[in-house]
Amino acid sequence: MDSGFLQTIREAIPISMKEARQHLPEGYSIRLMSHHDYARISVICEMVYPTERPYSSEELAAHHRVFPEGQFVVVHEESGDVAGVHFTLLIQLMHFHLDDSWETLTAGGSFTDHDPSGHTLYGADLFIHPDHQHHGLAKALTVATRELVSRLKLWRMVGGSRMPGYGKLSTLLDPQDYIEKVKKNELTDPVLTTHLHDGWDAIRAIKGYLPHDEESAGWAAVIQWINQECTPPPDYDIGRIPPKNI
Repeated sequence: MDSGFLQTIREAIPISMKEARQHLPEGYSIRLMSHHDYARISVICEMVYPTERPYSSEELAAHHRVFPEGQFVVVHEESGDVAGVHFTLLIQLMHFHLDDSWETLTAGGSFTDHDPSGHTLYGADLFIHPDHQHHGLAKALTVATRELVSRLKLWRMVGGSRMPGYGKLSTLLDPQDYIEKVKKNELTDPVLTTHLHDGWDAIRAIKGYLPHDEESAGWAAVIQWINQECTPPPDYDIGRIPPKNI
């Protein structure tokens, strides 16, 4: 499909997030990111990912510039502060390896590899301020991105899930076996289990997605959500995407 035609469709589609708002608890609202949010987002990022470099205002401005309709924030209405975010971009997943790192898939966090003609929405990051966790905000942000997938008539959304429960079991279990046990509810993972309950499917274990994630022993899971309203293109089967590290 012509990329110019796709872009015209996307610019004409209103951003409602009606379903996402239904998942929010009282006292919170959801909207697209603005430049007023950058400093607060950087602070939250540093709190949630203490071993990683937080997003800079320049990087967040780049996200907004290349794909403004894909950057979501939840706001705590009483304080007016950002409480959580979900950042996304469009990619042609067949141009990557299945086990490429977050750095590769996001061009080092810059999102300069955003492809307006992409058929896959990549969930680059979702994090919630510690004071606002366990309120269902991540679920609302996830639903907002799925509404975007439907509006843009995309086939799927793909992301990477941390596996912070795996680190303590890494000497006992292969990471793929760990994923299968979590999928069968034989084990519970603080992050991956939540994604599975939210409708994601865990496809494959990948090493080095977030290299400094010691809780996950450096491993993560490729997760995927399929838009059942769209017919899958035959050449976009995730199983056909070769891993880089076999």
